[in-house]
Amino acid sequence: MADIAQQLRTTVTGTVIGPGDDEYDRARTIMPGGIDRRPAAVVRVADSKDVAHVIAAARDADLALAVRSGGHSIHGACDGGIVLDLGELRSFDIDLDGCTAWADAGLTAAEYTTAAAAHGLATGFGDTGSVGIGGITLGGGIGFLSRKYGLTIDSLLAAEVVTADGEVLYVDADNHPDLFWALRGGGGNFGVVTRFRYRLHDVPTVVGGMLILPATPEVIASFIAEAEAAPEELTTIANVMTAPPMPFLPAEVHGKPVVMALMTYAGDTEAGQRALAPFRALATPLVDMLRPMRYPEMYGPEPEDYHPVSVGRNLFLDDVTVDRAAHILDRIQESTAMMSVVQLRVLGGAVSRVPADATAYAHRNRRIMGNVAAVFGDPADAAPHEEWVVGLAAALQDGPGAYVNFLNDDGAERIQEAYPGPTYERLRQVKRQYDPDNLFRLNSNIRPA
Repeated sequence: MADIAQQLRTTVTGTVIGPGDDEYDRARTIMPGGIDRRPAAVVRVADSKDVAHVIAAARDADLALAVRSGGHSIHGACDGGIVLDLGELRSFDIDLDGCTAWADAGLTAAEYTTAAAAHGLATGFGDTGSVGIGGITLGGGIGFLSRKYGLTIDSLLAAEVVTADGEVLYVDADNHPDLFWALRGGGGNFGVVTRFRYRLHDVPTVVGGMLILPATPEVIASFIAEAEAAPEELTTIANVMTAPPMPFLPAEVHGKPVVMALMTYAGDTEAGQRALAPFRALATPLVDMLRPMRYPEMYGPEPEDYHPVSVGRNLFLDDVTVDRAAHILDRIQESTAMMSVVQLRVLGGAVSRVPADATAYAHRNRRIMGNVAAVFGDPADAAPHEEWVVGLAAALQDGPGAYVNFLNDDGAERIQEAYPGPTYERLRQVKRQYDPDNLFRLNSNIRPA
């Protein structure tokens, strides 16, 4: 294991960390808990040349290669192979006249968003600030601005990609267009993206934050109905769950079912308050933190040592009726996990106006995305929680479908659900052209045709 680390130290400019180094345990740790993988080397690359050297080393030694941007994916670590860590690539170059920005893949969503917000601009990523822009972009990017401005990939204009043979490509709609199509939703299957060029949108302020309501079947169903009827400027994420012991929640609410909603209105403040009023009227709010704010404030604080052990299942729904909401509440209260949640994201708006075949993310017509998750303490106790998650997800899912950024080790069938119709076969053809030996396989893997 030490040999490959020593070899890499002679070829790369960045930092190489091996099993004997003091930083090794910290360098190999990713955000999801319960994962203890020991790579032969972690390489914090300094530039695209370093990336090419690491790719060549992994290819020549026939070692597994894990590519990490922000470290939120379970695929950002490996046993015995090389972790290519992009976290030191952090430049952000903005073109105010053209309303575009070049950003390195090591930036987090919060870092990019803060830099852009200094100019009253934004690109939509997800709902967690510590996520790396690389992973969330390549999987699609569903977040706080989706209904107004589409997915992250709908604002992606170009990318710099290092391929399996070490070549550095500039990729956009005119240069390597098939690869550009595949990068927009196909995940990390086709190369290592070191830089992205994004379109920026005018988002000087938003009206948003957290709204917590007592959960009843009627409140849940009405919340989703209001979210679908709301102006496209409003994007909502509703978490149906038992209330955790948060300090701002009354003690008598702890353990009771609630709707913990994150809401973002990207537009005029007065219009935003009008759009949020129907949600406040569904029930007397337990917590109402909705207010005008700068967009980066939507990303709340995150403890650095937070490594939750969890299982989850992603799905799409056509509707959330009162009966379906009642079933969700019944099942959540049956769970024995530390925290159980059904997350409901109303889509539509700008997401649905992009043709299904324009990008590798092809679920443009789906109305609601769901996630069923359970958080628990000991990885050895996963079985009953996984059974609960899979069972509830199966009861809720309306037809096949999955969003690749919320897949873990879900298997080939679920990966194909993420790429419906001809999308999967087209991705396999692109994979054959740019990674015929499947070097980039530690991901939701698409095997070459």
